[in-house]
Amino acid sequence: MRKRAEDVAEAPARRYIPLMLDVPTLSIVLAPAPILKRPARAVRNEDYETVRALVPRMFATMYQAPGIGLAAPQVGVGLRVAVVDLKPEEKPSPIVLINPEVVATSTEMVTREEGCLSLPNQYAEVTRPARVKVRFFDLDGRSQEIEAEGLLSACLQHEIDHLNGILFIDYLSPLKRNIILRRLAKEQRQKQSR
Repeated sequence: MRKRAEDVAEAPARRYIPLMLDVPTLSIVLAPAPILKRPARAVRNEDYETVRALVPRMFATMYQAPGIGLAAPQVGVGLRVAVVDLKPEEKPSPIVLINPEVVATSTEMVTREEGCLSLPNQYAEVTRPARVKVRFFDLDGRSQEIEAEGLLSACLQHEIDHLNGILFIDYLSPLKRNIILRRLAKEQRQKQSR
């Protein structure tokens, strides 16, 4: 079933909004942690109970950070699960993506600045397809499709990259990537020494 971005938010993710208010957050894994470079394992039927417990904590973590997307490997869980909420018009609009895959992309490309909760305060211009179609499962195990453009398109691609062991800095030249990683390491050392 194909859905527009605004319709997907009406799916089962909405029932998790009240649960997100009182759950503990998770620690966000920072680059260059090995889990961020490993492809995540597909969610199987027997994983759904774990995923249903994980999702509210992922949303709470993402909102607190604050961010607009978070993949399970970023909180140390090697499953193909991601959460996204662009909060259009300042209203929560959560999307849960289980085993997502990009099934179509536009030939038109667009460049925009990206950041990542696993690389705090680090940003770079990344070029990606302008539009994507993504197939995934929702929290009830139903197959869904979403067509996206603009920021949502970039966010979906960014989170699916995480599930494939790819960081946004992997799209940069080795020089730019190393500069960002060195700057991140320096900031983390300074933070720990305070």
